[in-house]
Amino acid sequence: MTGRGETTGTRHSPPALSRIAGLAGFTIAISLGPVQAQTQGCRELERKFDAAIAEAAAPQISSFLFSSADGGCAAVAAKALRSGGSLDARDRLGGTPLTHAARAGRVELITFMLVNGAAIDHADLKGSTPLLVAIEKNRLDAALVLIERGANVGALGRSGISAVAAAAFVGDAEMVELLLNHGADGRTPDATGKPPILYAAARASVPIVTRLLGLGIDVNAHYAADQTVLMWAAGTPADASEAQALQLANLLLDKGARIDETDDRGRTALMNAAELEHAAMVDLLLARGAKMDIRDKQGKTAADITANVEIKAKLIQR
Repeated sequence: MTGRGETTGTRHSPPALSRIAGLAGFTIAISLGPVQAQTQGCRELERKFDAAIAEAAAPQISSFLFSSADGGCAAVAAKALRSGGSLDARDRLGGTPLTHAARAGRVELITFMLVNGAAIDHADLKGSTPLLVAIEKNRLDAALVLIERGANVGALGRSGISAVAAAAFVGDAEMVELLLNHGADGRTPDATGKPPILYAAARASVPIVTRLLGLGIDVNAHYAADQTVLMWAAGTPADASEAQALQLANLLLDKGARIDETDDRGRTALMNAAELEHAAMVDLLLARGAKMDIRDKQGKTAADITANVEIKAKLIQR
């Protein structure tokens, strides 16, 4: 998540503890030795465990905790832990079995591991905690369980990315709301100087940008490369919804975004849209009063920058 468009369906039902109703009872059962309907994959994993346990050393036993987390095989996880497996075991990337359970969204396994002492905020070699991993994989239920059990919502992952920024990047407004309601900071920039609102703008996520602006964030603030939120919205990647991008740009302008602000290259939102050949965005910005004759630090106007003939025609001074 270090550059524009790099990493690292918004749901609309509000997060609530009712989504994990009944987990407490299941936790007691699983800690004593769960009985559950298993998938064919889990039955096969259990057969492998039963065949290997007689001669398996601790590392081999622990490996079944990782496999159990990946496959959602609670019965095998319980067997492995009773047989000497360790929840502190690490995979080659520094992740624990809890990291795997969070990545796969295995709520039952997450609960079981935490009840049995798994380190909730352990960071892998990239710096990601189980909570950050769950967020990056859009596992809301897993994130909810981790947060309710005390995961640090302020932990920073790779490149200093915050949980809110990770949720903004995947466009999950519900996750952002959950984190903010549990005390996460919606302003924290990553190591490249980009706060969550820029990642939300890059995804043209109107709900998330609206929520973050509600924190009192200055709509005209300049961030990494001296860019504003409007500049990011104008250059939204092609895989984002054009309609949402236009809605976001209108929202920002209605909230007072200055349309002709320039970045460290002397470029405006109009120039960003022209360069990326976003014709509808160019039309919108022109209709909202963007100036066509501004020149960047290389002396180029928006018309000079675009390679699109139709857009260029709109931008040529007459």
